[in-house]
Order: sequence, then structure tokens, then C-alpha cells
Amino acid sequence: MPPAGSSWRGEQLSLLARLLHSRQSSQAFEDLLTEAKDEFREARSSGKLDETQEFERGRNLELLQQGFSRQKNLDSGLVGELATAQAEGYRLWQEAKENADFSFFAPALRKLIALRKEQAAQLAEPRSCWETLAQPFEPDLTKIRLSELFAPLRRRLPELLETVRGWEPSPRSKWDLDELVQQKLCDRLLKDWGRDQSITCVARSPHPFSTTLGPKDFRLTTRVVPGQPLSCFLATAHEWGHSLYEQGLNFQSHQWFAWPLGQATSMAVHESQSLFWENRIARSFSFSERFWHHFAEAGAPIDSGNSLWREMNPLTPGLNRVEADELSYGIHILIRTDLEFALLEEGLSVDDLPEEWNKRYENILGVVPRNDAEGCLQDVHWSEGQFGYFPSYLLGHLISAQIAEAMSDGLISLGIEAQDPIDWCIRTSNESMMLSWLRKEVHPYGRQVNAEQLVQKVTGKPLSSNAFLKYLERKLEQLSPDT
Repeated sequence: MPPAGSSWRGEQLSLLARLLHSRQSSQAFEDLLTEAKDEFREARSSGKLDETQEFERGRNLELLQQGFSRQKNLDSGLVGELATAQAEGYRLWQEAKENADFSFFAPALRKLIALRKEQAAQLAEPRSCWETLAQPFEPDLTKIRLSELFAPLRRRLPELLETVRGWEPSPRSKWDLDELVQQKLCDRLLKDWGRDQSITCVARSPHPFSTTLGPKDFRLTTRVVPGQPLSCFLATAHEWGHSLYEQGLNFQSHQWFAWPLGQATSMAVHESQSLFWENRIARSFSFSERFWHHFAEAGAPIDSGNSLWREMNPLTPGLNRVEADELSYGIHILIRTDLEFALLEEGLSVDDLPEEWNKRYENILGVVPRNDAEGCLQDVHWSEGQFGYFPSYLLGHLISAQIAEAMSDGLISLGIEAQDPIDWCIRTSNESMMLSWLRKEVHPYGRQVNAEQLVQKVTGKPLSSNAFLKYLERKLEQLSPDT
């Protein structure tokens, strides 16, 4: 779509949003829900349902009722106005980023914040404004619980960052690979990881993403970044993790696909799956040992597994969240989360956002954006009014690490006699064993539970930052120049 077409697109999206809201909050839908609940009660009282059927049907109806109640509380005018503002916000964000000038986007952000505050007020849930807006991404999440989970990270991540800053930087050569060569390496990766081409397709887009359009229609995209020859490869691994999770959800049939229990538990759980495949597997030493010769044959200046592994795991704090290393990534999320609190609930002026962003980056990461494009304009989320999304990325790191520990114990019980069963699977090209475990223990739950309940079920422990920090500390020890 050409840039000038965005205004008309905004009107189209507004109309669709109001039509969908009308259907999802209609008397006809409420009557269908009432009929379904009556039918469910009758089937339950007559003993026609086993325990699993009773729970699943009851939970589906509970979630459908929750969604209906939320839609019923929203004014259709607000729904349409939000859709228009999102389209306009995205257009102005693109323009502002291209010009590296926040002032182009500031009025749109100011309007989106006002509309989202009104949305939270209309929903009238017993939560703060930010918590209400975070519910579609992380059901049942509270700021108090988020503070508990993030507090150890706020203390420890800066300490680990200071340790890394004390290392003598290893010399790194500048190199790149042709786009076609990078695509072939990505194709090889997905082939090794069991891609079924009959139900998946891979394309290119400015920002990598994964989406599901049907029970057997899974699509992912990647991108090639000039001068960053591993960006495409790692993005493919990340998006494949998202897609594998979607492929493992409990669809059962085409009809089930649209029900709540056929949908992802939360965005944090979704991120945990993509991060597992990107970081725990693709960035591991054993994977590099196994895969490095493919890069060498493609013309990369890689002469060993250790060489590729070091390239996969740079530890240099930077400005860009998407390209950040595993250590500094969490700090990017903490900064964005705090700024959301400030914008929505603590009175931070939109006009002061660039200065506040830059100040936090300098104080915590020791880097300063040269312009707004490198700073507060780098992410798309706020241009669409997606407040409450960012913590899911860091929660995903915590969940991934804790689930990985449970997976190790599970693989041992399956007979893998190795000190590190996950490492053994990677080293011997047995990723399918790990996927089978995830298919059984993680993927099928869908929205039966929230993220923390899922972690408790899978690991037997409440969610915490312990496993993630332990994983990070061990990896930094391995990457140390003294090792």
C-alpha cells in the first residue's frame, strides 16, 4: 500500500472493528452463550461428560463469557476510533522513524494513550490501567507480581553487564553473505529441524513474524540485514519456535481451532518457545559444532564450531532491542516496561519521552541514541497502542529457562544418560526428542491455564528468575576470554 493510502485503510479498519465489536457484543451472541451454558449444565448433570470433557467445555465457555463481557462494556465509537488511531499511528511512526524525528509521531502517541486509558476505564476491571491493557497478552498479570519477578533481574543484570565490560574485546572480522546464501542456510536449518512443507511456508518481510491462518496453514517470515550475516539465521530459528508452538496447540478439528482452548496460553509462553529454539539451541556451542561447516562451505570466514559459536553470541550492549544479546536484552525490556508505567499511570509527558528514554539508556546500558530512530522510535508496538506487551518478552526468557530445566529431567527419565540431556539432543541431531517432550508437556494446554499456572504444572515450581539467571551466569562463564 502506498503511504497516502493509509488514511482510507484506517477508515476500512475502523468499519471492520465496529462490525466485529457489534457481533461480539450482540444479543444474538449472548443468547448463543446462554444456550450453550444450559446445554453444558444438562450434559454435566446427566453424566454424559467425562472429567476432561467437563473441564474443557466449561473452560471454553468461561473464556467466551469473559470475552463477551469485555466487548459488551466497550462503546462501539471508541472501538472504531481506536482502529483509526492505530492505522494513523503506524503511518506517522513510519514517517517519524524515517526522519528520525519523534515530533512527527508525538500527537498520534498522545491520542493512542488517551484512547487506551478510556478503554481501560470502560472495561472497569479491578486492575490498574496498565494491568487492564496487559490482559490480552498476559492473562491475570499484575504489576505487583511483575515487580517480584523482575526485581532480581534489575539487581543482577547490570552486575553481569559490568563483568562483561571488563573483558578484553576479542577482535571480530567484518563479513557478510549473499542473501540467497543466507536463505539456503535457513532452509537447511528448518529441514534439520523437521519442517513439513505441506503445512508451512517461509517468506520475507521487513520485520520477522510468525502467523497461523488455519489448522494446517502456518507461515513465518524472516529478513536479511546487510552487514549482519547471522541475523536472518537467528530470526528464522526464533520464528520457527513460534510456529512449532502454534503447530502443537490442541486444534483437533477445524472447529476447535477457533475456540479459546485452541489458542496460545499467553504471549510470554509463546516467546518462551521461540527463545528456546533460538537461544538454547541455535546459539549453543553444540549446535555450532554441528553446523559450522555449512557456514564455511557457504563462504563465511568460519573455521570451527567455536568460531561460529562466538559469532552467534556477541556480548556488546547496544541500542537495538531486536539485535540485542541475551544478557542486555532484558534491560531493554525493563526500560520499556518502566516507561509504559510512566506514560500511562505516572504522568510522564509524551513530549518528554525521547529525553527520558535516552537518559535511561545512558544510565543503565551506557549507550546513547544518536537520534530518535535509534531511540524511542525503534519499536512498532506503541504506534498501535499495544501497551502491556513488552514484559512478555522478558517473562518468556524466564519461562524458557525454567521449562528447559524440567525438560532435562524429563529426557533423563526417557533414558538419555548424559550430564546435559538437551546438549546431547543438539549434539546428536535429536531435536525431535525435545519437540516431542514439548508437544506432550507444554503445547497442548492452550488457554486452559495462564502462564504461571502452566509453569507450575510443567516444572512443579512457581515461576521465578532463578533458572534464567543461572543459565546466563553459566553461559557467561563459558564465553569468558579466560575459558
